[in-house]
Amino acid sequence: MNRYDRQQVLQQVGKCGQTKISNAKVLVVGAGGLGSPALQYLCGAGVGTLVVVDPDVVEMTNLHRQPIYNESLVGLAKVDAAKIVLEKLNPEVEVLTYATTLHPDNSRLLVSNADVVLDCADSYAVSYMLSDVCSLLGKPLISASVLGLKGYVGGFCSSAPSFRAVFPEIPNNTATCATMGVLGPVVAMIGVLQAQMTLGTLLHLSPSPLGQMVTADLDTYSFSSFRFDNAEEPKSVTFHFISTSSLTSKDLIIDLRGENEAPNPVHPDALRMSVDAFCDGNFIPESGQRVVLACRTGLRAWNAARNLRNYWDGEVALMAMASLEVR
Repeated sequence: MNRYDRQQVLQQVGKCGQTKISNAKVLVVGAGGLGSPALQYLCGAGVGTLVVVDPDVVEMTNLHRQPIYNESLVGLAKVDAAKIVLEKLNPEVEVLTYATTLHPDNSRLLVSNADVVLDCADSYAVSYMLSDVCSLLGKPLISASVLGLKGYVGGFCSSAPSFRAVFPEIPNNTATCATMGVLGPVVAMIGVLQAQMTLGTLLHLSPSPLGQMVTADLDTYSFSSFRFDNAEEPKSVTFHFISTSSLTSKDLIIDLRGENEAPNPVHPDALRMSVDAFCDGNFIPESGQRVVLACRTGLRAWNAARNLRNYWDGEVALMAMASLEVR
């Protein structure tokens, strides 16, 4: 029996649709709780090439919500472990792996070679970086996030508004899955929805997954869905993320991390400051300077930039160091 017989029988798929799926290249950024189910179902569906990007290794704490892995794979790079599992699941699928983070220096090349991009990193910095590159290159972006018992997934860019159009500001929330917790089935549901929206995008289903947002609250078992086709793009990009290679001698570089958090600053000339230093308007950069604000995730840098923007209209760039470290 043909491997894809049960999906080819759908009139939305058929042999023509299966050919589209088999010829597609999908970039999946993040092989964790969201990426785990998304990769498995896209592989099962027969997506021709899966490109997996993740810098982490498999840990015991991953296993409750990332069932693509098992205890025998603990300690391996996630991309290598995922490749082992996916090639056994479907040998017809080519799996390309990059054990690195997504950052401004590699994002454009990775995105340019993909038909659809999945944001499974659950990182604000990565979401905005991917949105900016996908908007520039006209690539569809399926982005999702989960925290606690709640999550969302949406189809952005290409024929739809960008992530910035829907989320012009980073939510002022420092909670993470490590601090707030998360249940495996919640990320699995959202990750599977990412896979479904990816297939719908490849098959050009109507209504399009692009411009569609689905939210889930598994605390109350409630779901909602809405379209954002008419969301207005920001008139200008509020703040963009850069990498260390983009720094220049003229930049005013500020590291918002404490010495206990980061003994070595982002740059030898970087100043050590806190977000509070930008609240009272006393710190004013020189005219024509570009201010570069660095922190671990990008959240403190965004908040400091927002405070600085209240009284200074010069150029500001952000650095999320967790998205630049190759591990």
